[in-house]
This record gives sequence, structure tokens and C-alpha cells, in this order.
Amino acid sequence: MYAEALQSISLAMAQVRSVDLLLARIVQGLAAQPDVALGRIWLIAPGDLCGTCPMRAECPDTSRCLHLAASAGGSRKSDEAWSGLEGAFRRFPLGVRKVGQVGATGEAVLLQCASGDADWLVRREWARREGIQSFAAQPLVFRGEVLGVLAVFSRRKLGRSEFSWLRAFADHAAVALSNARAFEEVARLRGQLELERDYLREEVKDALSFGEIVGRGGALRRVLQQIQPVAATTASVLILGESGVGKELIARAIHEQSPRRERPLIRVNCASIPRELFESEFFGHVRGAFTGAHRDRAGRFQAADGGTLFLDEVGEIPLELQGKLLRVLQEGSFERVGEDVTRKVDVRIIAATNRDLKGEAAAGRFREDLYYRLSVFPIEVPPLRQRLEDVPLLAEHFLERVSARLKVPVPRMSQAQVQALQRYDWPGNVRELENVLERAVILSRGGRLRLDQALPEGRQPMTGGAASFLSEREWRRREKDNLKAALTAAGGKVYGPGGAAELLGLAPTTLASRLKVLGIKVR
Repeated sequence: MYAEALQSISLAMAQVRSVDLLLARIVQGLAAQPDVALGRIWLIAPGDLCGTCPMRAECPDTSRCLHLAASAGGSRKSDEAWSGLEGAFRRFPLGVRKVGQVGATGEAVLLQCASGDADWLVRREWARREGIQSFAAQPLVFRGEVLGVLAVFSRRKLGRSEFSWLRAFADHAAVALSNARAFEEVARLRGQLELERDYLREEVKDALSFGEIVGRGGALRRVLQQIQPVAATTASVLILGESGVGKELIARAIHEQSPRRERPLIRVNCASIPRELFESEFFGHVRGAFTGAHRDRAGRFQAADGGTLFLDEVGEIPLELQGKLLRVLQEGSFERVGEDVTRKVDVRIIAATNRDLKGEAAAGRFREDLYYRLSVFPIEVPPLRQRLEDVPLLAEHFLERVSARLKVPVPRMSQAQVQALQRYDWPGNVRELENVLERAVILSRGGRLRLDQALPEGRQPMTGGAASFLSEREWRRREKDNLKAALTAAGGKVYGPGGAAELLGLAPTTLASRLKVLGIKVR
């Protein structure tokens, strides 16, 4: 048999990652040798057939025993194959009979029929008919632990040299078995993590600040029309808009319609990361890289490999770290903090900001090359005051959502209340609308929505008598006059200290958006 045959079998089982397939290859390889009648493997496992086991009366410990896990061989006198795992020898108690002794002690056994002592043969007629001359059993031992027993029934006498080769082969088989078990456990854990990931994805979708994208007005429709064409590409997207307009929802919609939708969407809130931890958060670190680095940690880029990385509030990234971010965007490579190994990643970037990054770049507060790398495809999300036709739909959506969460009936909303919501300019945008409606639901009694105390002070709707209000045309005229007055006071300066944005208490992007909508040109 033996050296070349066993080496060939060892090579065949080296890359097998399935325990069942590995065991089958071992016994089939042994049974394929000219003089081997039967090859079998028993593995130590918890006792499970004690009520029907033929050796129950001999069993000293029912907690563990040897389970027949693989069998191969065949008769020379008939077409009978011996690959079944049932029968009288499907279990061996540890320490009982020859196979059980090998499993309990870890000591190999070599027995010869010609020795005159054939008491070890339980089925002597079978052995005589098949010409069995030798029985060899080797323990499968890995790192001092007996995993099972490998046994061979041979039709010729096995010598000590062949027995030694079988010992070496059993050691290889034990290593391969341990590796296959490890691979199966990794696969099981990976599958479990993927299930948990998918579950968490659904949880995240349900827990978004204001649910799915709601609305059908022209301003929102123009944004949605930009999503599908860019989603199919790998281009970087820069989502612009005031706080609370739903930039993350747009980012999620792009990811979900992209070829990367089966891979993760990893979100990083750049405004919440301490300056000294930016590099570790993005790229990861190794143990001991800095105080508090007690173990290796993967960064967000590695977590998003093959998927999408959403950089929310990207304008908050410190200037000195923007070069490292630019490098990974250009080259797709990075190093963990404290490590010299260069890692490659394939990540699609979607960034979002409520700041005027172009103005920040011109002022030297944001790298211009990084700005152009991020803004390959800019998308501007309109504020809610430019989507007033969507307010009724959003209000109904939030009322149902909040009521379900609070487990109360959905309160009724009157037309006058809808108009009151549409008259408000919503500086906090959709997020503020949801908060207002949640307060109103909490305050509501008798099924009727209470907005009088939910809207900010001084902006409550009139609930009775003569209502004082402005028409949309008059409202826009006054807003336009106010903005022009602020520009005049600032000497035509929009941004920076003393600029109109600072005088009005508005974010520069907000002011720029309003000037554009109202057709006010800045010289």
C-alpha cells in the first residue's frame, strides 16, 4: 500500500473544507488500495443512541462514545458494498473492545489473524470468507486530544513499516479534520453574522429619522430623477442641503439601487469623531498603536469593502487628515495606524454636507482636490420650504408612524392645520416637522390633532376667529426685501465675518439656496 498511496490520499484531502467530504475521501482512498477490504473512521461525540445501542450493556460512560462517521470497502465474493453507517458497530463505547480502547487510550493497535489469537475477531466467518489477514487501528490525535479512530482491515499481513506509515497518515488526517471543522465553524459564524447584518439593515431602515422618501412635488422629483443614473455607476456623489432635509435617505436610495446593494452601506458621522481618532476610525489600528488600543480593529473603509461608505458631515474632517482620505479615494489603499501593511479596498463614496464646501476650499479650509474628488456628481436636496406641496403627505406619514410607535389612535388633521403647517418656513426641515407632529400627537386628546402648543412659540396656527396671515406672494416679497436689505448692510458680502449669512443667522448654504430661489443675484 503504502507510502505512495498514503501520500496521494494526504494530498487529496489537504484542501478539503467539509468534514463529511474529507472523511469520505480518506476511507475511499484507503479502500481503493488493492489489499484493503474495509476502511473506517469513528469520531468521538456525545452519546446519542444509548437506548438502542447493541453495546449499551458494556458502556461505562454514556456521555461520550465513538460514532461511525465514514466507511468504504467491498466484498470480493459479491457486489456487497460496505459504505453504510448503520449496523452493530456504528457506536463503540470508549474503552470497550479494540476500537474503543484505541479511542480511550490513544494507543495504536496492529493485529494479525495468523498469530493464532483471533479472539479480537467478532465476525470470524466474515474475516475467513474475505481473506482478512490484518487489522490496524490508529488514533486521530490533534494537539494531544484524541478526535477518533482510523481503522483498516487488510487482506494481507501488514508489517511494522506499513503500520508506521499509517501512523503518519493518521496524524495528517487529524490535522485535516481539525482544519475542516474550523472552516465549517467559520462558515457557520459567517452565515450567522450575515443574517444578523441583514436583520440590522432592516432595523436601520425602520429606525431612520423620518422613514422612506415621501413626496411627489416637482422639487423632490427632480432630485429623485438624478438617483437612478448615478446609482448604476461608481462615481462619488456629494449630497448638499440643510440639516434635516434627508441627505442620508438620498444616500441610502443611491446605494440600494446600485450594483453594490448586497454589500454594506457604512455610515460615518464625521462631526461626531474626535480629531485624534479620525485616522483610526477610517483606517483601523493594530494593538498597541496608541494608548487604549488593546486589540486590532478594522476601520470603516475595510468594513465597507465592496460596498458604499457614506461620509455624513464631510466638511468636519480636519484639514490635516484630508490628504490621507484623498489618497484612499485615489489609490484604493491605506495602512492601519501602527502597521506597515498596505491594504486594498473597493469602496464607493457618498458624502453629504450642509456647508458650502466650494467656498470652504476657496478660503483654504477644505482641500480643493478633495472637494473635486467628492463632488463628481453633486445632488442638492431642497429644503422643506421649497417643498410645501409635500407637507400634507409628510404630515400624514409621520402621524401614522408616530401613532404606531406610541400605540395611540391616529389623530385627525384638519385642512386649517395643514395650511398652518404650510405657512411655517421649517428651518429644521423634515426632521423638525416630524418632531412637531410627535409633540402634537402626545398632546392630542379625543382624536383631534393639537398643533397650537406643538409649533414653535409665535408660530402657532389660529384656531378661531379672524386669522391674520400673508398670501404666498406677499410672504415671498417680504422675504426678498429682507434678504436684499441684509446684503446691502453687508456691502454685498454673502459669506464670512460680517456677511449677510452671519447677519441673518443662516448657514451660508441656506442663504445661497434662498437667493437662488428668489432670483436675487449677488454681484
